[in-house]
Amino acid sequence: MRKIIVSMNVTLDGFMSGPGTALDWHLENWDDEMAACIAEQLSAADTILFGRVTYSAMETYWTSIAVTWSTAREDIAFATMLNDYNKIVFSNTLCAATWNNTKIVRGILKNEIAYLRKQKGKHLMVYGSGQLAVALINFNLVDEFSIWVHPVVIGKGKSFFSALHQRLNLKLSHSKVFNTGVILLYYMTTNKIID
Repeated sequence: MRKIIVSMNVTLDGFMSGPGTALDWHLENWDDEMAACIAEQLSAADTILFGRVTYSAMETYWTSIAVTWSTAREDIAFATMLNDYNKIVFSNTLCAATWNNTKIVRGILKNEIAYLRKQKGKHLMVYGSGQLAVALINFNLVDEFSIWVHPVVIGKGKSFFSALHQRLNLKLSHSKVFNTGVILLYYMTTNKIID
């Protein structure tokens, strides 16, 4: 069965975005080493799951990347995979999707995910998409997490885990420290949510 992997950038104090969905703290710490790592992660998948807000932002950015001699090789690899892979947007309000290989799904999240997991293929990745990630967690559908902890404290914003309905038990499988001070934590779920 295909795994669902959530990849999320968070601040040291647990926020996935600042006030007004600000991500400047995330971009300040990003470098080529991290780009290579995320491209390697994405190569183990073939489908990306998005919420509407993250989908719109990613589509705008990654379809406009100009490939020139100065574009980082890692960015080119990541952009190519994002543009070529199947993308599924879970939204009740998005009217149309213009990014190639994109499908909009409305309705019951749990049923669609169960269907996708049974299909042949590589893993299913969730990038950002906080509301979608939390919904998947609450349905006990996430198999792994890649949590990118940035060395910054912002004090307020949108907390990643604050909307969980129940306790979630995780097991650290490994970690990686980057030159920027970002720590990537790989967690496996125990597939047991305890009240």
